[in-house]
This record gives sequence, C-alpha cells and structure tokens, in this order.
Amino acid sequence: MLSFQANSTTLCDRITRREWLRVGGLGAFGLSAGSLRSASAAQPAATGELAASFGKAKRCIVLFMLGGPPQHETWDPKPQAPTEIRGDFGTIATATPGYHVGELMPQTAKLTEQIAVLRAMATDDNAHSSSGYWMLTGRPHSPKGQENALPGAPNNWPSLPAVVRHLKGDHTSLPGAIRLPEEIWNTGRIVWPGQDAGWLGDHADPWLVTCDPNKADFHVPDIGLPVEISPERFSRRNALRNFMNEHVPSIANTPVKRWASWQHKAVELLGSTGAQSAFALDQENAAIRDRYGRNRFGQSVLLARRLIEQGVSLVQVNWTRWKDDENVAPAWDTHAKNAERLKNALMPPMDQAYSALLEDLSERGMLEDTLVVWMGEFGRSPKINASGGRDHWGHCFSVALAGGGVRGGVVHGQSDRQGGYPLDGRVEPQDLSATVYHCLGIDPETTIRDPFGRPLTITTGQPIRAVL
Repeated sequence: MLSFQANSTTLCDRITRREWLRVGGLGAFGLSAGSLRSASAAQPAATGELAASFGKAKRCIVLFMLGGPPQHETWDPKPQAPTEIRGDFGTIATATPGYHVGELMPQTAKLTEQIAVLRAMATDDNAHSSSGYWMLTGRPHSPKGQENALPGAPNNWPSLPAVVRHLKGDHTSLPGAIRLPEEIWNTGRIVWPGQDAGWLGDHADPWLVTCDPNKADFHVPDIGLPVEISPERFSRRNALRNFMNEHVPSIANTPVKRWASWQHKAVELLGSTGAQSAFALDQENAAIRDRYGRNRFGQSVLLARRLIEQGVSLVQVNWTRWKDDENVAPAWDTHAKNAERLKNALMPPMDQAYSALLEDLSERGMLEDTLVVWMGEFGRSPKINASGGRDHWGHCFSVALAGGGVRGGVVHGQSDRQGGYPLDGRVEPQDLSATVYHCLGIDPETTIRDPFGRPLTITTGQPIRAVL
C-alpha cells in the first residue's frame, strides 16, 4: 500500500492526520488548495574543478542495505589477512586494473569502471539506529551508540530524500522522493529516526510505498479509485471540494488547511496515467524482470528505475528483512553464519539487481544523469566471532557511487590490514550527503529554515572531490 508517513497527530475533531491523507477519503470534506513550500535559498552553480560534476545527475537511486554489509566480502577484501579476518571467500579481479572485490560479486566486478568506491567511510558508531540516522541525514545522532533510538527531537533532522524533495519540488503528480518497499526498522518493529522530513514539514516527506513488487498480483491500490467509487462519483466529490474552496472562506481558518497540499497531490495522482504506469510492473518486459531478479529487492530496484523515468528525483530502495530471516542475523546483520548468509541469501540477489540497474541505466542512456548510491548504516567487524558471524562496525566501511557526476574506476580511501580503521581518505556521512546534493545540482551550502526561522545549511560536509 501507499503510505503517507506522519506522526499520529490529530485534528480538532480527533480524526488522525493519517486518515485525512487516505486517498479513499478524498471526498469527505473540501480542502483549500495549497502549494508546496518553496526552496529557502538560491542554488548557485559550483565553480572551479567541481563545476563539471555539479548538477550532472537529474535523479538519484539509493540502495540501502539494512544491517550493515561487510566490507571484507564486498568492496574491501583482505586476502593477505589471517583466516579469521579475511573470511571464507577469495577475491576476483575487476574491470579496473589492480582492483579486486569479493568473489561473490562477479557481475558487479565487470562494471567497476562505472563505479567509485569509498573504502574509508566512518561513523565510529556501532548502533544500527544512531549510525543509520547519520548515514540517512548527514547529521550525527545525539547521543552516538544508541540502539533502538526513536524518531523525534533532538534527532529529527530531515532525511536526504526529504531535503531533495523540499528543494527540487514535485515535477509530476508523483512526489519528488519515494521510499520502498518498506521503512527501516529494528527487531520489535522499532522504526529508525531520520527517514522522514523531520522538522522540515510534511510537505517534504518522502512517500513510503509498502509493497512486494515480486508478487504476482502486485499493484498499488491507492493510486487509483476504489472499486466502490466510480469516476462520476469522484468527479462530483471533486466538484464539491472546489465549490467549498471557492465559497466557504471560513475553511481557510480551520486546522484542515494545513493538509491542503496533500489532498491536492492525491487528486493529481488519481488522474495521472503516468503514475499508474510507473507501478505497472506487469507491463515490463519479462526478460528485464528476470534480469533484475525475481525477488522483492530485485523488483524493487526495477520499480525504482521506472519511478525515476516518471520524474521522481530520488528513490530509496531499502533492503529490509525477508520473511525467512531470523532475529539472530536478519537482513545484512550477519552476527551468525556470515559466510552461509552471504553465499545463499544476500550476495547473489544483490549482485544481480545492482549490476542489472547499472547496465539497464547505461543501455537506456540514463546512467550519465542518474546517481546510484550503494550503502548501509555501517560495516562488519574485522574478526569473525564464535558464531561464524561478523558484528557491528562503524569505524571503517565501504560505500559505492556510480553514474551522474561520479568518476568511475576510482577507489578512494584505504583501510588498515584488517579492514578495521581508515589509514587515509576517511570520509563521514555529511561528506556523502554533500556529494549527493552536489551531483543533483544543489549547493551543499544551501540553507533551509527550521521551525524558529533560523537558516541552517543542509549539510556540514564537503563534496568528495576524489570521486567527482
């Protein structure tokens, strides 16, 4: 289903905000039309050596690997280290001379001339929630090392997708930023902070599409009229809404005015064939669907490609738990049986979908102006534990960038012999967010205003020049 993520704030009549935003209830009352908040600052072009990469990306896809993918078996193998460090797998040569990746990435290895790898990303935070907050927003969590952290002040900085939507706006009936196939959460369904617009406001919230695009009957019902509402009935409801907007000025003074832009967007969405087509995966060539992988992640990545084709500026695909995952090692959180999980459940579908996306975008002439970010909240510990797993590790891990504005065939940063700490080229999440903004044509020094009207720069980081 399509979810409008928001807190359970209630209106004066005790109806929750979420209920007001449900598309099926569009005709309950007329809401005055409103416009999305405009950008708070100009976005000047970069100058000097960074000018060529500024704004090269028209859109962005973020692939977020919940749990923390291991740097040793992916982008930063340590074949000369002892067995308890290097793990059970060898390495394979890539298309980039002298660079090797883990042997479980055979398809990705062929594409490294299009990829820039950051091998010294660091948060020094070993908690999923708080390290993830920093990676998702570019702002460190207060305090660090807090597991099961909840959304809310003081940790309510807007997520990167929210900032992008706020500054770039919505170009079509679809929102400027979308997350799928579900939000990121810890055991107990504890949702991480840093996934929504925070204090920036609901107008900038990246929409959440909770779905499984791999299901045979996949569809998103909320982008079309419910079966019990005919087009004629909807037209009458919309006419009533317009009438009330024009002839009942007192509505402008009610609390419901705050949600006007959401209802206006929902009306647009219902009438948009482009939006409905974007979600119609059954219209995609079967060979392309097979190429991405017939699983939830693969089809979600394919859906992301279809959404950016329809004008969405940023799509974040979350690799979250699969139905057979156990709490001891869910998703990429391989505390136990690291080698088995990687070989059988994690690396093959990731390698397939990630490589398919890069190849598909390239063949469509879209990779040059589409930024693709591969990341997680942290990495895994250098030493394999007694359960055959790797534990949380925020001191040094890897992130990969490809596409618009990024120089491929680059490996930036170096970890020590155990893959545990940076030796050089250390970067932090605010530098990653600054790089994404830069590639999307947003000056990292752009300011947005908090609820008190104070101008705050969208990031404190600097674009990573070595990969641009």
